[in-house]
Amino acid sequence: MTSIQIPTTQNEAWGFWGTMNEHASAAWPLAMVAISDVTSQPLESVQVFLDSRHGRHFADDVQNGLYEGKVLADAINAATQRWMGWTIGRQTSKQYGIPRGMPYLTGFVIHCEIVEESLAV
Repeated sequence: MTSIQIPTTQNEAWGFWGTMNEHASAAWPLAMVAISDVTSQPLESVQVFLDSRHGRHFADDVQNGLYEGKVLADAINAATQRWMGWTIGRQTSKQYGIPRGMPYLTGFVIHCEIVEESLAV
């Protein structure tokens, strides 16, 4: 059995990691795997998403779950399912170029990867 190599955050001060505070080191691998599994996107793309401002908003959703009394894994799974239940609407599609109707989480993981690639060129 091979172990999965989880990419580390490149943004400890902000994004998902910075927003998760004392939960960051435990939450990071759980969120990475949960998001990769539901979006079918590689871990490297999920890392870019979680390090972005969109990752900070995702962390806010996870923090809300913790505030409601959920354990960390359940809070991450609830946020993941909520973000997958939302779809990209007309305005978001126009603003970000993400296809309308796509699950919100999948759309923003892919969007963040495309932006990262375009900046690397």
